[in-house]
Amino acid sequence: MTKPPEKSKVVRKLRCAVYARKSSEEGLEQEFNSLHAQREACEAYIASQRSEGWVLVRDHYDDGGISGGTLERPGLKRLLGDIEDGLVDVVVVYKIDRLSRSLADFAKLVEVFDRNGVTFVSVTQSFNTTTSMGRLTLNILLSFAQFEREVTAERIRDKVAASRRKGMWMGGVPPYGYRVENRKLLVDEETAEHVRWIFTRFLEIGSCTELAREVGARGISTPRGNRIDKKYLYRMLGNRAYIGEAVHKGDSYPGEHDAIIDREVWDKVHAILQESPRKRAARTRADTPALLKGLLFGPDGAAFSPTHTRKRGRLYRYYVSQTVLKHGAGSCPVGRVPAGEIEAAVIDQLRAVFRQPEIVAGTWKAARIQDEEITEADARAALQQLDPLWDELFPAEQARIVQLLVERVDIGIDGLSVRLRMNGLDGLAREMQADALEKAA
Repeated sequence: MTKPPEKSKVVRKLRCAVYARKSSEEGLEQEFNSLHAQREACEAYIASQRSEGWVLVRDHYDDGGISGGTLERPGLKRLLGDIEDGLVDVVVVYKIDRLSRSLADFAKLVEVFDRNGVTFVSVTQSFNTTTSMGRLTLNILLSFAQFEREVTAERIRDKVAASRRKGMWMGGVPPYGYRVENRKLLVDEETAEHVRWIFTRFLEIGSCTELAREVGARGISTPRGNRIDKKYLYRMLGNRAYIGEAVHKGDSYPGEHDAIIDREVWDKVHAILQESPRKRAARTRADTPALLKGLLFGPDGAAFSPTHTRKRGRLYRYYVSQTVLKHGAGSCPVGRVPAGEIEAAVIDQLRAVFRQPEIVAGTWKAARIQDEEITEADARAALQQLDPLWDELFPAEQARIVQLLVERVDIGIDGLSVRLRMNGLDGLAREMQADALEKAA
């Protein structure tokens, strides 16, 4: 019985590109020069690996008279381009230094090779990344390259730290209010005035949220023309460059530049900033009661936020659309409304609602779920009591009742609509009935 013929092993073809380089131009005019010698040796090595599927790429990737200390080489760039296009599987060189004399550059080239599945061979140094030993050697070389990069970065960091300790400007985007000339920070008087106003205004209102709105209303923007928001203001108020200091890793040093803000103003601002933002916000809300906070929405569905401003000692309250705050005036057909007018309109609707028979009946039915002894007359009396008492209530109690009764207020060009909470009406009716019984007792 004869054995069936064995299937021949299929060998995948590996396209091999030869790269050659010579640092000087001396001898390049000769008929057979160093580049030819390198290429001849590499082609012979590729021919010896024919059984492994190696085939020569006929394109020549040569650089004559160019140092190995740079990657800006025409032949190397063409080779890397063909690698990115998937035209090369193996890069063959005579010696490793023909590819690069810099470990850092060599590491960059290996990254390109690895990303495209390309291996690397040096024919005179038994260096072949298709083998495990070659990959080990490569990893050792790359470790040295990484060490070289870290040492260089450490030297740069030390230099920057020493310069910052001397108060020198070390580049980057200059703080708002300054410009850079001859690598030095100089005060830009036009924008510096905005900085002084921002610090002074924050002392008056103590709220970056409110300050951001006023900054936008004044048309003040970043040097790139972007909107100045609350986060940007916090960074400005905390930037010690404005008091003439240079900061490095949390430590401050006297700077070479002039200050924009006096130390006294800086200390007052930071005394306010040290207080909890939640406490500052609560104090602001207490000073400016907002009955419809969280309840008012515009025609585009965006919420309206309460805000205020003071002019000549008088307080003016508003509700402003979040769309306007994010995208500027004109982005919403109803961008801002006076708080007093919209709150009065909602209260008037509530008072009218309390007199409607269907609302009284609905409140009574909802209240009976919790207490069967409540009559429709009790519900009507409880709701009617609210009308004459409303103006006598404290603002905090008015806000509590509105939040209890109102689910949502939608405002549009043609008017507003109020959506009530029936369970809130029932709770209020029971609450007021209990107060009435307590007084009667």
